[in-house]
Amino acid sequence: MAAAPPIPPDLEQRFRQEEITGDRPMTLIEHLLELRRRLVVSAMAVAIGTGVGLAITNRYLFPLLEHPAREKAGQLDLIRLDVLDGVTVYFKVALTAGIILAMPIIIYEALMFVVPALTPRERRWVLPSIAGIFLFFLTGVAFGYFVALPPALKFLIQFGPGKATIQVGRYFGFVTRMLLFIGLAFETPMVMLALSRFGVVSAGRMLRWWRYAIVMAFVLAALITPTIDPVTQTLVAGPIIVLYLLGIVLSKVFGRKPRPAAQQAPAAESH
Repeated sequence: MAAAPPIPPDLEQRFRQEEITGDRPMTLIEHLLELRRRLVVSAMAVAIGTGVGLAITNRYLFPLLEHPAREKAGQLDLIRLDVLDGVTVYFKVALTAGIILAMPIIIYEALMFVVPALTPRERRWVLPSIAGIFLFFLTGVAFGYFVALPPALKFLIQFGPGKATIQVGRYFGFVTRMLLFIGLAFETPMVMLALSRFGVVSAGRMLRWWRYAIVMAFVLAALITPTIDPVTQTLVAGPIIVLYLLGIVLSKVFGRKPRPAAQQAPAAESH
């Protein structure tokens, strides 16, 4: 049997460098292992955040979430219709708090998973993106709690005859769902900026889609607040439209600049 040809010295040195620095392309198995590691870290962050939520739910979170309704709607009677209602609501609220507390870690792990596919210039945007995403998320949660929830609860509870007696699970489920999804909806500008930075869509094209954006804002509002009243949906859809316009501005300022026509012409001729 003929001996295998020797590996050129420069190629052997490159292989050794790749093993040391980790610059070689990752295999599918390595990608899956990396994804599993990122998911495990995110799950641990949620578990730790939920533990903190379990410690503060009864004393702080329940009164905090009841405050918008009691302040705007007056008397509010929350009742339990099942033996497990109290335990179920307790853990749901604690889990929501855990997700919110773990959001910086979740965002960091998600972005670090895609970092190897980015260019060195794009990698400089990772840390500012994490800060921006978390800031917009907290702003959305604060907006939902201080601006959207009080008038929405006042309208829904005082509308119609009779005194409001609400199942405890439905009330806290409605409030936590609104806060969480409004926080996620406030990520719209950062998502638009990311799409612009990667060259997926330009700011000009997003501006031309403004009519569709308005329709989608009300669709999202209907999903976030599954009620038929126009007050709640407008309170949620209005800020989403403003955030869409803000995303266009950010994409125009910080997005990828289109290449001049003089630079695109040679590339077209080469094909």
